[in-house]
Amino acid sequence: MPARNRLSLFTIVPGALLAAALFGCKAAPARAAQGAALAAEPAPVGVAASTDTAVFAGGCFWGVEAVFEHVEGVTSAVSGYAGGKVRSPSYEEVSTGTTGHAESVQVIYDPSKISYDQLLQVFFTVAHDPTELNRQGPDVGAQYRSAIFYRNDAQRDAARRYVAKLEAARVYQSPIVTEVAPLGGFNIAEEYHQDYLAHHPNQPYIVINDAPKLKELQRRFPALYRS
Repeated sequence: MPARNRLSLFTIVPGALLAAALFGCKAAPARAAQGAALAAEPAPVGVAASTDTAVFAGGCFWGVEAVFEHVEGVTSAVSGYAGGKVRSPSYEEVSTGTTGHAESVQVIYDPSKISYDQLLQVFFTVAHDPTELNRQGPDVGAQYRSAIFYRNDAQRDAARRYVAKLEAARVYQSPIVTEVAPLGGFNIAEEYHQDYLAHHPNQPYIVINDAPKLKELQRRFPALYRS
C-alpha cells in the first residue's frame, strides 16, 4: 500500500473499523505470548569479528527496519525488495502485488556480537506476526508476506530449524506461514523509505503499528536492545 494510502486509513475509517484495521501488527506479540515461550537464544561464543547479511520480510518494511536498527550487533538495516523477478522494481510496481517481490529488510550484522538464531528470534517474536498469510496488520497483499531469504545453506537450515522449534513448542496458536526461500537479489528501496520511523515518529501509522514493536523489543530482549 503506498504511503499516502496508509495515512488515508486514518481519515476514512471510523471508530471500531479503524481499530480492527490498524492493530493487527501491534497484537502479534500478545498472540505469541499466549503459547509456550522460547528461552532466549544464546549469544555467540568464540566467533571472530566480521560481518554477515540476513534478509527478512514481515509486512511494511518501515517497522521491520526500525526493529533491527535497535538490535545490538546490527550495523545496518536497509529497506528494499526481495523475492521477485522484476529487475530494479519501484515501490509503485511492488505495491501492485504483481512483481513477486516482498517489502524486505537487509540486515548487516556482526556474528561475534549477535547470532543468526538471535536475529531469527527477534524477527519471529517482535518484528512481525508469522501467522498472517500475505498480509501484516492493515497491509494486505503478497508484497507484505512473511519470508526469510537465505544467502546460503547454513541460513536455510537455521531458518527451517527455528521454524520447526517454534512449531514444536506451539508458540503460536495458528500455523506459521513464513516462506523460506533463496535470496535471488535485493533491491534497495527509495530513499524516502529509509529510516522512516526515525524521520516520522509521530505519523499515525508508525505510532499505532511500529513504535510498539520497539517497546516490545526492549521489554523482551533488554540485553539485545540498543537505544
